[in-house]
Amino acid sequence: MMKIIYAGTPDFAVPALEALAQSKHQVVAVYTQPDRPAGRGRKMQFSAVKNCALKHGIEVIQPQTFKNQMDIDQLKSLDADLMVVAAYGIILPSIILDSPKLGCINIHGSLLPRWRGAAPIQRAILAGDSETGITLMQMDVGLDTGAMLAKESVKIDQTTTTLELHDSLKEIGAELLINNLDAIESSSIKAQQQDDSVACYAAKLSKQEALVDWSKPAELIHREIRAFNPWPVSHTLLQGQNVKIWSASLSNQVTDEPVGSIVSHDKNGIQVSCGDAVISITEIQFAGKKRGSAEQLLNSRNLTGEVFANS
Repeated sequence: MMKIIYAGTPDFAVPALEALAQSKHQVVAVYTQPDRPAGRGRKMQFSAVKNCALKHGIEVIQPQTFKNQMDIDQLKSLDADLMVVAAYGIILPSIILDSPKLGCINIHGSLLPRWRGAAPIQRAILAGDSETGITLMQMDVGLDTGAMLAKESVKIDQTTTTLELHDSLKEIGAELLINNLDAIESSSIKAQQQDDSVACYAAKLSKQEALVDWSKPAELIHREIRAFNPWPVSHTLLQGQNVKIWSASLSNQVTDEPVGSIVSHDKNGIQVSCGDAVISITEIQFAGKKRGSAEQLLNSRNLTGEVFANS
């Protein structure tokens, strides 16, 4: 049995903590980011990982950083065998990485070294990758550069969204961790060094990036819509108002209408002219309205001839 520190913050990191809490190992403490105000009322909210830890009666520790010696000493005093990290969001200095007897293991949401960085799931979809997965990695001071301990892959098809992939990968990550803990404890896993030459940087997403440029190829716009669901959500402007695009499908239709033009709309969606073809928007959200299917929202509204803009 190992004494394990767990570090994570969002929903992605919950299944692995749940699995550890029910394993033969002892989770001696959970590290998560400090509580932050959220929602319209700006009330302080706990992270998903903190809620999970409290449910299991595990001590929760929330330093701002690890620049304070007191925080470093506190972690060292836990005398852990291993630290497991999943989407924690706080940089761990070498003194922390080296503190547990077996170091720190990261549950990373890509097949390393393909995507290193903050948004590996979204970048895999944006790039048109046919697969991604989870990598268990021995952490070092680099950005997702540590030696790989285990991998599990999952397919990406032409309908997969970030939300769907996220929910699949978080469960795979938990299973992969539990299945390899004994080998990690006995140091019997043969670590594999990453090939830096094939690594890509998965930069953090921004709302500006999700503004649709209708001059792009339809397939690329389609990948963006899938990658930016559920955040920051692809969006465009219609008559000066923001419109969110939640889902779409590729169309065989072609048109010589200007890019962004709403060519037609029917029960199957809103057909919009892109740089090389037409895309069909199937789920949309107009300003001040709830999201819904294009068919539902257009029953009393004719948009044919209107043009989506990006400024």
